[in-house]
Parts: sequence; structure tokens; C-alpha cells
Amino acid sequence: MSWDFETEPEYQAKLDWADEFVREQVEPLDLIWPDLVFTPPDETVRKVIDPLKQAVRDQGLWATHLGPELGGQGHGAVRLCLLNEILGRSSWAPVIFGCQAPDTGNAEIIAHFGSPAQKEKYLRPLLDGEVFSCFSMTEPEGGSDPTQFRTRAVRDGDEWVLNGWKFFSSNAKTAAFVIVMAVTDPDVSPYQGMSMFIVPSDLPGIEIVRNAGLGAEPLGEGDHALIHYRDVRMPAGALLGEENQAFAIAQTRLGGGRIHHAMRTIGQAQKALDMLCERALSRYSHGGKLAEKQFVQGYIADSYAQLTQFRLLVLYTAWKIDSCHDYRKVRKDIAAVKVVMPGVLHDIAQRALQVHGALGVSNEMPFTRMMNGAAVMGLADGPTEVHKMTVAKQVLRDYQPSDDLWPTGHLPRRLAAAREKYAAYLEDAQ
Repeated sequence: MSWDFETEPEYQAKLDWADEFVREQVEPLDLIWPDLVFTPPDETVRKVIDPLKQAVRDQGLWATHLGPELGGQGHGAVRLCLLNEILGRSSWAPVIFGCQAPDTGNAEIIAHFGSPAQKEKYLRPLLDGEVFSCFSMTEPEGGSDPTQFRTRAVRDGDEWVLNGWKFFSSNAKTAAFVIVMAVTDPDVSPYQGMSMFIVPSDLPGIEIVRNAGLGAEPLGEGDHALIHYRDVRMPAGALLGEENQAFAIAQTRLGGGRIHHAMRTIGQAQKALDMLCERALSRYSHGGKLAEKQFVQGYIADSYAQLTQFRLLVLYTAWKIDSCHDYRKVRKDIAAVKVVMPGVLHDIAQRALQVHGALGVSNEMPFTRMMNGAAVMGLADGPTEVHKMTVAKQVLRDYQPSDDLWPTGHLPRRLAAAREKYAAYLEDAQ
């Protein structure tokens, strides 16, 4: 029987290097270029980030989620978790390590389902970090229910013609291409009648109507596009995978994306806890350090326990992914991680904000952004409510209804069964 919570020394050394590298070299980029993370770099930015990317490659930590044939290490989910919880501290870190969302998920489905021509045209520059991409799935009317999608792609000779609206297509304004999910056979179930397409961003008919921001970002500024696809003509080779295969492709992409979000959320929550503890030890109020106040001690204890439980759940799910090699077989656990994730980040960030007082609610500390990010995590890749339903349905598969009027846990029923089982001994005792 093997049951271990240790990391092999060789990989731990890599993690130690990554931790120091992110803190010292990468996190400063979040401060000087916070809005350029998903913008193709100009010469000034390139002079800074290219050497950092090379340092990551030299350590064998570039795009480790991909196989060696694509320039990665083919690391399993557990190793990815241990690395990504470090990268989660910084917005720029995933870009520097070649594993930023949504490009990781897009690269994964192109690698799995793309044609040789698509891999050459789109995957290689994406993996090299030269371009960014967009996953254009959600619709204004469909929301979290893809069966309500109305965007259509119709075959016209050697081309497909795309028409419809998509909302919250993140990073569309800087993406070299978008992956679009569209109805291709309206006469069958949506689960059998949708297809995926890879669409260059500069094709005629693609109109970014506006970009929505998050929370306190100024109106009219943001990275999440409302797109109108109006008679966009795509070549037949734009089809990703087989026709009407979109749901299978989407699940391949979203399953990995959800667990990767969770891995990075560990890093964000740990960062909030670090700041909470530092403040508690640094600040004096009402005759002593905040760390000596029972309320603050409660915040710290609750945050540590909450984060540790979440991290273990994520690692356990990652271990199951490595064991099963099939996201569908780990659907319950991935959904459970997705359910827990927003609350963990929100709660710890809110406690850290509270302990920082007026400074905590200001824009000179990151807590309100973290809490807003927690709200995003409650919606990205499916809302919490849907994932709770998934968990419940998957859990219930392991149970059967009672075949009697009374539940199996009914004590009189159990007592009668116990007396019957040990009747001979009870008679001897009398």
C-alpha cells in the first residue's frame, strides 16, 4: 500500500526554483505592466519577458502540461498542481511559463482534435507564446445553458458561413484566432448538432461590438468581448475535429480548465493568507498586536483550515486524473473542486481585507480584486449551481433507495435485525 504526501527531491528543487523566480522576477511585472498580460509584446516588453521565458525553458518548466512532441514535459496533474499553485500568485507567471488560460485549453483541443494543417498554423505559434487565442462559446441568451445557443454555421460549397452573437469572449481583442462553437445541425439534439471552428480574428464579418470589464473597471474598458459574427466565410478546413463533435471537444477542454483554475486559486488564496498573517503580526491596536486578538486568531485558523482542505481536495482530484487519464471519470471530483473554489478565495481575501482595515478596502491592496476574482471563478467554465447539481447526481449513483417503508438507518429496524443476528447469544444470556 502506497500513501505519500511527499514530492520527489528532484521535482521539489524545480518547485523551489519556480517559487523564488516568480516572487523575485515575475511578480514585479504585475505592477509595471498589469494590462499587457494578453497583449502581443512590443520590443520593450519582449526584452524583459523573452529572457524570463528562456530561463523557464532552461529549467524544463515551459508548458509542462504538454507532451514532449509539443515542447513540454508531459507532466501529470499532480505535478501541474504543485507548479500552478506557485504560478497562481502572479498574473504574468502563466504567460512566462507557457500555460496561460485560455490558451492552454485551446492548445489542448487543437493538439487532440486539430488537423496537421491546423496544428502547424495555430498550435505552434500559440505554444511558442507568440500569439494569443480566444474561446468564443458563451452567448448573450444562452448563458450557462449551451443547449440554448443560436449561433449558426452553414455549409456553402467549400466554405462555412458563420452568423450569430457571442458574449464574454475573453481576450478576443488581442487574439490571433478564436475558437467558436456553433450549431451545424438544428434538427437534432444540441448535444449532437454543434461543431467547433478555428477562425482567424481578421476575417471579414467579425465585429467586436464592445468589451466588458470586471467589477470596478471603467465602463467601456475590459477584455471580455461581445462579438457579432455576420456572414463570416470560413474555409472547410476551419472545422475543428469532426462535424457535430463540439460537446465532446468542449468537455475535453473545460475539464482540464476547471482543475487548472483551482490549482492557481490555491496560490491566490495562499497569498491572501500570507498578507493576513503579516498584518496580524505587524499591527498594534487596543493594547496589543492584532495577532493576539481572538477574532483575528479565528480568521487565521479558519483560513488555514479552509485552504488546506481545498488544496488536499485539488491534489486528490489531480491524483485521480493521473490514475484514470479521463476527465469524464473524475467529473464528480472536478465539479466538487469547482464548487468549493470561489468560497475559499473569497473568504480568505475578505478576512485579510478586514484585518487591514481602511487600507484593505483601498486600491493600494489587492483584496477587492481577489474577491472579484472569486466571483468570476463562481461563473467561469460553468456556474457553481450547475456543478453542485453534477456533484449530487454523481454521488447519488452510488446509492439505492430503501426497499422498505422505513429507511435503512431507522434504529428500531436495525435493532430488530441485530437481535435476530445474535439471537442465540441473547437467549444464552437470559
